[in-house]
Amino acid sequence: MGKAINLKSRLESYFSLNLSPKTKNMVGEATDISFIRVTNGLEALLLEAKLIKLLQPKYNFIAKDDKHALYIKITGDRYPRVITARKEGNYGPFPSSAKVYSVLRTLRNIFPYADHKLGKKACLNNQIGLCHPCPNTINTAETKKAYFKNISNIKKILSGNADKVIKNLEKEMEKLSSREKYEEAVNLRNQIESLKYVTQRRVSENLFLENPNLNEDIKNEELRELEKVLKMRRLHRIECYDVSHLSGYLATASMVTFIDAEADKSQYRKFKVKESENNDVRVMAEIAERRVKHLNNWGIPDLIFVDGGEAQAKEFEKVFKKYKIPVVPITKGRERFNFPGRKAIRLITRIRDESHRFANKYHNLLFRKNLTTI
Repeated sequence: MGKAINLKSRLESYFSLNLSPKTKNMVGEATDISFIRVTNGLEALLLEAKLIKLLQPKYNFIAKDDKHALYIKITGDRYPRVITARKEGNYGPFPSSAKVYSVLRTLRNIFPYADHKLGKKACLNNQIGLCHPCPNTINTAETKKAYFKNISNIKKILSGNADKVIKNLEKEMEKLSSREKYEEAVNLRNQIESLKYVTQRRVSENLFLENPNLNEDIKNEELRELEKVLKMRRLHRIECYDVSHLSGYLATASMVTFIDAEADKSQYRKFKVKESENNDVRVMAEIAERRVKHLNNWGIPDLIFVDGGEAQAKEFEKVFKKYKIPVVPITKGRERFNFPGRKAIRLITRIRDESHRFANKYHNLLFRKNLTTI
């Protein structure tokens, strides 16, 4: 049992002439092969550890008294600590110590936690934001709740429920923004974006070594499939628009540009909405009117994506219809139904995520500037 980015290469390695005695015995006894597809390295590592603990396979089960077995342990202290342990823990055993520490570093940057026992003053990690709130300084119900919330989210992620954590954080962010608690909402949004990044699907490094032109080949295939799905002959320039705000506060919009399926950041544009607006449809109407004035100097798109529903897209259609530029809405969670074709969905998702990232980046910038003027 094990994980692999390139399944073909992993299987080929078992037919090497230089196998260790243990691996040679394992190959000699194997009768069939099965695999479980996952979307990212974090998910693969956690699933591998879970299956090893559950099934205890003969050739890679790490015994409890094995000095090399490493677990992630969440202690039962007054303020639970997240630590590694050489004996039984909550999560594991993990076959790679380096991967365990990598996972913990990643999680700690998103959800700070303590790995020390209670003391009398804030720890060093508290000063760099990796132990926040520090149990040594917790003196209110609010900070105590914040600490236990971080621990709860870490437990869920280590149990394979990252999607559930993201959904809960998104709901909480919306509630905070509706109550005009914008600073807290922005902090949550940053956590969400970080968590989405570390759990996103990645392409095998080995595939790039086998085919140096892989990146270009992938993009060409995605573009051809999208052209086929949308029944368009040529898609050279694609633009995507997204709106970012917290209940209308400091509303912004982004325009990202993809040339031949590759992001061209020199042609990105950002828009500060003229009036504070809590209506994405009206915001899109404003942005469409501002964009159409720059067809000559910004370039003419072959296709426009609007991140949102039909209503937002129709505002762009009203403006760009006479130029015969198609406008297509992207509704999160409905890509599979609206755009048949796995490769086309990959391209659309990449464009939408980049548009979302760029809009949030500009909104965060305005938010921080606004805080300094209050």
